[in-house]
Amino acid sequence: MAITAAMVKELREMTGAGMMDAKKALTETDGDQEAAIDWLRTKGLAKAAKKSGRTAAEGLVAVKVDGGKGVAVEVNSETDFVGKNADFQSMVSAIAGAALTVSDVDALKAADLGGKTVEETVTAAVATIGENMSVRRMATVEGDVVTSYVHNPATDGMGKIGVLVALKGGDEAFGKQVAMHIAAANPQSLSEADLDAAVVEKERNVQIEIARESGKPEQVIEKMIVGRMKKFMSEVTLLGQNFVINPDLTVEAAAKEAGAEIVGYVRMEVGEGIEKKEEDFAAEVAKAAQG
Repeated sequence: MAITAAMVKELREMTGAGMMDAKKALTETDGDQEAAIDWLRTKGLAKAAKKSGRTAAEGLVAVKVDGGKGVAVEVNSETDFVGKNADFQSMVSAIAGAALTVSDVDALKAADLGGKTVEETVTAAVATIGENMSVRRMATVEGDVVTSYVHNPATDGMGKIGVLVALKGGDEAFGKQVAMHIAAANPQSLSEADLDAAVVEKERNVQIEIARESGKPEQVIEKMIVGRMKKFMSEVTLLGQNFVINPDLTVEAAAKEAGAEIVGYVRMEVGEGIEKKEEDFAAEVAKAAQG
């Protein structure tokens, strides 16, 4: 069957594949569009597998709020450039919308997104855009009032740092202020009760060793530790931190003034905890030239 330019154009529009790939798919399937789509998907999966070993530590965090529920989703790519791609942004926004209906990242990957699962959608984007991508994580909060904030947004509702705040009482204006504080101050937990016990113990041991270096008696050291741990809690817990909007108040005191109780928050930053591999391009070029 003769493969026409119109057939190639239609297949490209349906799949986002390159011109030569679309033409080859139609040739291999004797012009059958549906079979050609399957052929391209198969090749796309092969391409995605080849890219799956590459570090994806860039990308976007998207936040969405629906009534009393908010969700934050991180979708990674290999380069910051892809985060500025309109197709990638549209995909991330759709994934965040789907996240409002599920409870965890595994369920999100299996969720329907226009006839494909989220995972299939991402795999297809890998083949089209040409970079490894992944839906890394999601988190939700619920409350009477839920507000969101994106620091330096790449587009509406997504950027490098996304924050959600859930309140009991209060209003969106105060919630937005708290969200901005969280973006800047990066607390480790909501309160002392929520802080990882191992983190607390490690800090206590460090402070004990520092105090002992002073040569002071143990009873004096104990009093020193109480004060130092109190200071530590004021630095790492949201409720204990000085409010960036009004440093004369702690966040907890500011919430009381606003008639609100902060019941939860999420701060999600692209690439947190991912070890980025430093590429030595000069060495790669030299190696290629030798080989």
